[in-house]
Amino acid sequence: MPLQRIDPKHYQAFQALLEEFCGIVLGPNKQYLVSSRLNKLMREYGLGSLGELVDRLNQPGNVELRGKVVDQMTTNETQWFRDEYPFSVLKNTIFPQFMDSGTRNVKIWSAACSTGQEPYSISMAIDEFRSSVSGGALFDGTIIGTDISPTVLEQAKNGIYQSSAISRGLSPERRNRFFERNGDGSWCVSKDIKSRVSFKNFNLLESYSLLGRFDIIFCRNVLIYFSSDLRAQIIGGMTRILNKGGYLVLGSSESLGIHSKSYEFVKYNAGVIYKLKDD
Repeated sequence: MPLQRIDPKHYQAFQALLEEFCGIVLGPNKQYLVSSRLNKLMREYGLGSLGELVDRLNQPGNVELRGKVVDQMTTNETQWFRDEYPFSVLKNTIFPQFMDSGTRNVKIWSAACSTGQEPYSISMAIDEFRSSVSGGALFDGTIIGTDISPTVLEQAKNGIYQSSAISRGLSPERRNRFFERNGDGSWCVSKDIKSRVSFKNFNLLESYSLLGRFDIIFCRNVLIYFSSDLRAQIIGGMTRILNKGGYLVLGSSESLGIHSKSYEFVKYNAGVIYKLKDD
């Protein structure tokens, strides 16, 4: 059963804490969402109201509880080759450009990667490009997937998916080429595809300097959950670690905002990808 009616002052306090923890802006009238997502966790901790949860979260030494709250409140909607066109652009335009310029190993960041479908899809796109062009064996990539949720990252690292998850966006041809069937009916990402990808627990509000520098950054369908100020902060941080001439891939409903002058808008039939200017 969902929690009892939430006191408005407790809801506002929880909104502020959630934004502080991970930047997510929880809008008004989302009390039922909070109740349904946190009900089981609160029973586990013996908490009877959202106010008690807020009090507990404000106490020192509750890192584990904070992590679990963020885990429950974040949306982990994803699929293989989501929207398709960014991956086609990688293979048909971006990878050839890097290869022609002499870059043999592109560095790619998949931010808010959830259970791993996006970074693994990028790795498959690299494999498909390598096998489609002369000299492709000399080209490769290194991919890091990050997320704030330890739970989804654990599944991503395992690279094991049930048939219901495999069917979302993955063709039978790709499934048979890049996955191995387990005895229980699940599917495991092949070693070659996994070898390019590593995963890290990371909050987009943290400093990006320790992540290194990148040629391509995917940050799709994430910024919509942040305030305009935090969106600008996140894009600014990504811009600083993106190599000149590198590419930033956002979701179809997301934009660069105040950072648009730093990028060229590269339009394709199905959408736009942003290229960092050289100057």
